[in-house]
Amino acid sequence: MNAPVLIDADEAIRRLGVRRATLYAYASRGLVRSEPHPDDPRRSLYAAEDIDRLAARRRLGRSPGGAAARTLDWGLPVLDSAITLVEHGCLSYRGVEATGLAESATLEDTARLLWDCGEFDPFAEPPPPAPAAAPGPAATRCIAALADAGFAGSEVWGRDPRRRWAAAARLLRRTAAAAVARPPGPGATGPEPISAAVARAWTADPTAADLVRRALVLAADHELNASTFAARVVASTGASLAAAVVAGMAALTGPRHGGMTERVQALLEEVAAGGDARATVARRLARGDRLPGFGHPLYPAGDPRASALLARVRPDPLSDAVAAAVAELTGEPPNIDFALVALARGHGLPAEAPFTLFLVGRTAGWIAHALEQQATGGLIRPRARYVGRRRPSG
Repeated sequence: MNAPVLIDADEAIRRLGVRRATLYAYASRGLVRSEPHPDDPRRSLYAAEDIDRLAARRRLGRSPGGAAARTLDWGLPVLDSAITLVEHGCLSYRGVEATGLAESATLEDTARLLWDCGEFDPFAEPPPPAPAAAPGPAATRCIAALADAGFAGSEVWGRDPRRRWAAAARLLRRTAAAAVARPPGPGATGPEPISAAVARAWTADPTAADLVRRALVLAADHELNASTFAARVVASTGASLAAAVVAGMAALTGPRHGGMTERVQALLEEVAAGGDARATVARRLARGDRLPGFGHPLYPAGDPRASALLARVRPDPLSDAVAAAVAELTGEPPNIDFALVALARGHGLPAEAPFTLFLVGRTAGWIAHALEQQATGGLIRPRARYVGRRRPSG
């Protein structure tokens, strides 16, 4: 777990706009983490992440309309879920820390956890026939494969959860096969794990194959991001798992989401063409451009998924130079988008590998949220605040 950024009481009070006694009350109630000051044990330091979260909540509490609008942009929670928790710089799947899970788990293990399968193993049955290889990039191939399978999935009406899990397993395997245009092969004790099939398609060496496995686990879910919300909205209509997953895939293609890995690659190519990482990064900052692949609103002290991958990735001079330049100029640490690109570059994987790893891994999460939405019921239908022209009165 990343150590929190700490601030003193005066700064915490300034950010919150409260009295000192109120700050102490927040700390005593566990709403704000505190630690003794290293130079003066009579004083305390406070977690900036907790202070800023409380400050945002206080501001929104004064404006119900503003609070509702803010929920759509990294705001307060809008629905209940028992799947994934992002808290205090840590990512957990149903109470299990994702970085620890990635040490040995497969994507199938992670899917069973996310789907809450218990002792039932929906991946025990043989893989379904591989979809016909469609032209185009990974997202296009996967969407075509799922559309070809049909959206009227029988799991929508099935009451036995094992029927839903079996359908989910087939869906995840079909997605992975379409993403790399290669179906899983027979394993020593059962069907080949998805990560092994992906690594084999890319002729990855054992070290890279293990990183592929880790990346799929770490990308499996990330709470209520844009693509997951899209999948839940579709699932809330009563549509099939396949339809919900296609909605997630469509959202993932946007440059602000899954397409971010392509923007990271473009940054590296720009640095390679210019030959000076620091100068290129400085020019972008001077233009007011954001740096793709660095920083994350939910991880002020650094993305733990990126740290878990980058600690094992083979050094790549270009990626390393860019990371060093950004750290020097902004202090922003890499996020998972940068880590996936560095993984592909350091281990000779295809240029499409970063996006593919994200898509295949996240499919397990989309399915988990669709299953949860199907189980809890209820149509997701927010209201809009009209700001257009109105008909003249009178």
